[in-house]
Amino acid sequence: MSKFRLAVVQLQVSSVKVENLNRARKLVQEAAGQGGKLVLLPECFNSPYGTSFFSEYAEKIPGESTQALSEMARENKVYLVGGSIPEEDGGKLYNSCAVFDPEGNMILKHRKIHLFDISVPGKIHFQESETLSPGCSLSVFKTPFCKVGVGICYDMRFAELAQLYGRKGCQLLVYPGAFNMTTGPAHWELLQRARAVDNQVYVATASPARDETSAYVAWGHSTVVNPWGEVVSKAGPEEAVIYADIDLQYLADIRQQIPLTVQRRHDLYTVTTVSEDSS
Repeated sequence: MSKFRLAVVQLQVSSVKVENLNRARKLVQEAAGQGGKLVLLPECFNSPYGTSFFSEYAEKIPGESTQALSEMARENKVYLVGGSIPEEDGGKLYNSCAVFDPEGNMILKHRKIHLFDISVPGKIHFQESETLSPGCSLSVFKTPFCKVGVGICYDMRFAELAQLYGRKGCQLLVYPGAFNMTTGPAHWELLQRARAVDNQVYVATASPARDETSAYVAWGHSTVVNPWGEVVSKAGPEEAVIYADIDLQYLADIRQQIPLTVQRRHDLYTVTTVSEDSS
């Protein structure tokens, strides 16, 4: 199967968890009804984003939110990348993405590897490490369509992660994310296009919809980029579902026309994992 439809849900997140789960359920159903075979939800889709909220909204996995995600995947017969939720495990908190197959089985859990600790004077100061612990493994899952590599938000800034996913055979990289009003306009699309061109892959991002009343205002603009670096689908700031038909023959053609894979100088440089991971 050389083509399949990807659906990206840009969800309006509230402070009420059950409302967020119900909205996600409705929009996943809408996405499946429009032919989506793989559906992507945003970072922190079940709770407000912020260090003061993580412990309050954190759950075990499996738990309430992942049970709801399992049901959404099974009821709609889709692969569901469940954005991310605050996860509690062993007294630690993680920013975690659970992935489900069309039977509702959890087939992957990715914990955000790179914590969002930045300080831009006069604009934004945020320290995920105040409350969260980092994940320690790469995350790849297989579908009948292609292999998919998973990162969360800040993970997208690290080109090495995308390179490793490319070497593992991924043709699509997905990043649930919540860039803000400072980094969003500057780098959100730029990073996606860079990761796509560098690795000759499709890249998809899912952001929460923008809420100007929130303590942390998300940029929105969920996006899908093709292997040529072109934006093929993009949301605005408001709640929406966007779609992209992923064409794996087109991807193969790009890799043949510009054969980066065989031209890399592994005699001069290489990017490797320190230990084996969840591929």
